[in-house]
Formats: sequence, structure tokens, C-alpha cells
Amino acid sequence: MSPETKPDFLISPEGLRVDGRRPDELRPVELKVGVLKQADGSASIRQGKTYIIAGVYGPRELHPRHLALNDRAYLRVVYRMATFSVPDRKRPAPSRREKEISMVIANALSPALFLEEFPRAVVDVFIQVIQADGGTRCASINAASLALADAGIPMRSLVPSVAVGKADGVLVVDLGDEEDKYGQGDVPMAILPPTEEITLLQQDGFFTRDELLEAMQMGINSCKYLHELQKEALKKAYVKKTPDGEEGDDDEDEFDDDLETDLGETDMMEDE
Repeated sequence: MSPETKPDFLISPEGLRVDGRRPDELRPVELKVGVLKQADGSASIRQGKTYIIAGVYGPRELHPRHLALNDRAYLRVVYRMATFSVPDRKRPAPSRREKEISMVIANALSPALFLEEFPRAVVDVFIQVIQADGGTRCASINAASLALADAGIPMRSLVPSVAVGKADGVLVVDLGDEEDKYGQGDVPMAILPPTEEITLLQQDGFFTRDELLEAMQMGINSCKYLHELQKEALKKAYVKKTPDGEEGDDDEDEFDDDLETDLGETDMMEDE
């Protein structure tokens, strides 16, 4: 395989990115719910060329038992990259980066979950990166959030996530692999959309104060768009069908109301 070369530019003279996107444009996103029959809940995401599957098991008895928490469930996240997910074969053993990202994802998801309802239990979230092309931690959060909802874990809200970066001095959302490698920095973030509470905020590279504030607003706007895609994916998986197989408008409206109630979003918005 020929060595990867740095592109001549990340932002063209016309203001477009390497893959032709505008700075505020996300990669194509495809979300599916219920993709694994053996899991209690599951989801997949295709975001550009990145492809990830998440499976949730639990709440269930925790082993080893010394990890049990008396006041809530233990959220155990395992993020792994398949050996064939990157151009250069990845070592099968868990890397330090994978362990770090597992912790980051758990911290981003925890504020959305009512873990106190399941003391001394465990909720396992297994994330497998099938193909990596940038933005895997944020895409993993998007898929894992849907898998948790599919498993019936009580949630305050779904958790959308996106990274905002800087390429050739321009702020861009949802970094691809080349922008991730050769850009000037990135800011991965995740939020609870009804309140805009930030559950993940990291920074790599240099941003001025104004750039960081603008990047965060761009991230919040993109997360809200992703949140709508997440809800649509749940609707496709669970919306009731009419006898002739067509979706009924009344059923869909009722499902929308139930979805907001189940995720606690109605109460959160009323509390604002």
C-alpha cells in the first residue's frame, strides 16, 4: 500500500472541503436501530465512510461483583476498532486510546441515563468500529445512545455528538479522516438537546476564545440536527403500521408524543 500523502489544501479557493462539503455541512448519516438480534438493544451508524455497530446488554447482574455500585447501575462501555477498520492493520489487543475513548463515551452518556433505578447492576455497551474514517468517538456516541434507547434503558434524552475542527483556519463540522489528521485541531462534543447541557467537551489543538465559542455553537446546531435523525431512526424501528402496511398519521403522531415522554424530553423542556 502506498503511503498516505497530505492533500494540497483542506479548504479550496471556492471555500469547499476536500470531499466537497461546505464548512457547516455534515457527512451523509445513516442510522439503524435493532440490527443485532442477540443484544437487548442495538444500533448502527454510517457517517461518511465511518461504520460502527453498538450493542447493549442489561441491566443485568454485574461480574466481578466488587465493581457493583450501591446507588446506581455501573455503565460499562467497551469501544474497540476491528483489525481491518484502518488501512494499516490494527493490533487486536485493546490500545490505550481505545480504553480512553471507552471512558469518554461512558462519561458522555451517563448524564442522560437513570442509572439510579438499577443499583448494583450493570449496563454493558459494546461498540465495534467496522470502518474508521474520522470522528469515531462521536459517531460511537450517536449509535450507543440509540442502542440504549432500543434496550429500554430509561433516558432523559438521546445524546447526539459531533466534532468541530479547524482546517486551513476555517471552522468545520464533522471532520473526515484527512481533516482529522492534517487539520489544526478539533473539539468533540455531545449534548442533551432539550436543555443544551454539554456532556462531552474536549479540545485538541489551538483555538482562540472566539473560535472556541463559535465552534461550540456550530456543534450544538449540528447535534440538534443529529438528534432529529436519531428520533427518525427510532420511529422507523417502532412506528405502528396500519393493516395494509402503510404508516398511519395518527399512529405516528402518537408515537412522537410517546417518544418524547419516554425520553423525558417533555418534562425537561417544561422545566426550562
